[in-house]
Amino acid sequence: MERRKFIKNAATAAVAIPGMINGMSLKAYGEGGILSQLSDSVVANDHILVIIQMSGGNDGLNMVIPLDQYGNYYNARTNIAIPQNNVLALTGTAATGLHPAMTGLRDMYNNGKLSIVQSVGYPTPNFSHFRATDIWMTASNQDEYLSNGWLGRYLNNEYPGYPSGYPNVTNPDPLAVQFGSSTSLELLGPNSQMGVTISNPTNIINGVADVENPAPATPAGDKLTYVRLISKQANQYSVKISAAYTAGNTTATTYPNTNLANQLKVVAKLINGGMQTKIYICNMGGFDTHSGQTNTGDTTTGTHANLLAQLSDAIKAFHTDLVAMNKDQRVVGMTFSEFGRRIKSNASGGTDHGSAAPLFIFGSQVTGGIIGTSPVIPASVTTGDNIAYQTDFRSLYSSLLKRWLCQSDLSVSQVMLRTFPQLNITSDTQCTPQGPRNENSFVNNYPNPVSGETIIEFITAGGHTLLQLVGPNGRMISTIHERTYDRPSTIKVKYNLTGMQPGMYYIHYQNGTKTQMKPVIKIN
Repeated sequence: MERRKFIKNAATAAVAIPGMINGMSLKAYGEGGILSQLSDSVVANDHILVIIQMSGGNDGLNMVIPLDQYGNYYNARTNIAIPQNNVLALTGTAATGLHPAMTGLRDMYNNGKLSIVQSVGYPTPNFSHFRATDIWMTASNQDEYLSNGWLGRYLNNEYPGYPSGYPNVTNPDPLAVQFGSSTSLELLGPNSQMGVTISNPTNIINGVADVENPAPATPAGDKLTYVRLISKQANQYSVKISAAYTAGNTTATTYPNTNLANQLKVVAKLINGGMQTKIYICNMGGFDTHSGQTNTGDTTTGTHANLLAQLSDAIKAFHTDLVAMNKDQRVVGMTFSEFGRRIKSNASGGTDHGSAAPLFIFGSQVTGGIIGTSPVIPASVTTGDNIAYQTDFRSLYSSLLKRWLCQSDLSVSQVMLRTFPQLNITSDTQCTPQGPRNENSFVNNYPNPVSGETIIEFITAGGHTLLQLVGPNGRMISTIHERTYDRPSTIKVKYNLTGMQPGMYYIHYQNGTKTQMKPVIKIN
């Protein structure tokens, strides 16, 4: 079996952490000592992305109602259409409203904490749940079959060499956390799953035990070694997750007792408990509403209304919690479903698999408002008619990578495998300059500890910029990088420490009057 296929098949079982797991706090380097400029070991930014998958294919037309085309909308789906006087009005627009069950998201929109992106899809849509989901998770073209996910590629670029050497001093926490029975394709990197899975957000149990017996010197032994590495790693991460969960258990916000709300409640606790995890993926199902989408006699109620209420109330509680914890500035969330539904309803009081649909971007740092216009609904439609897409979903991914996760244009194109237009989903100041919340931190490297090659990421305000490697005795060993820049930039360079003695080294950073020393732990 090829290693990549083996990884894809085996990693979900090996990485999965069945519940909330416990751990210790991050040990940070303090200032002082022989080198007074020693900096804290921090990542380039502390931004967090939370993704909510609405599995089954959500009916976007009954979620975000096109009031400017209400007549055609109603005529296309008389048996399930939301009465116009029940649609929730949104501040600043008469063209668009929300399903009456979504009061929480209505409030967030009116307060500038929610963006609605209209008619998100891609050319030549696929109507299979499985294939459409793969397309969204890999960011592929319809006729392109990729073996790794867009977030897996992003995390692989940011944390090279993973899982070997992880967790470490610089990166003690899981890179990504997903709720469910297995880690999705979305988090599969080129060589490994890049996240862990929590199967039950309300159940606290131990993680996977370590296995120390030597593996046989065979191809099967190599695969066993990999599984044991992941198992040991999962156990280490389980300790960290549980500790953060316990430390962050101070919320006073009341969450609804729903599966999605329970997932988001755990996410809030982990963030509040100090977890440095960048990506969280939550999931709620039930959106495959081929029949009985609404109650007979009251289309504002029923299966779909209940789902939308759960989504809206959970996100609102999550945001309220983050605000109370003073963590809301760090978090942006996005919803998505593998496809939308047809324009015209069917005779069973439901909707069939369709193409484009709206989605939400939420958080204190989003720009707010509506991106795009209401979908065009013809005066006469058939059961085969679909909504044309306005926004390629990969433009959203690219925009999140660039404007929230602070990736360079080159990195975005590498992750997305091509270039897509950027959308104004967050303030363009969120990544200018790219750096940690500690504005005095200018340089970082990963992995750290390092045995061989490390990637050094630094910000420069322009002008002469110098990186040097300093030994344990405080003497300069070599010049890593020296260049004069004509504008502010975020730069990544590689440096190889192979052959150097184990111990503590330092990266000396200088840009104009700004200087800094970054500790690097060399291991065998």
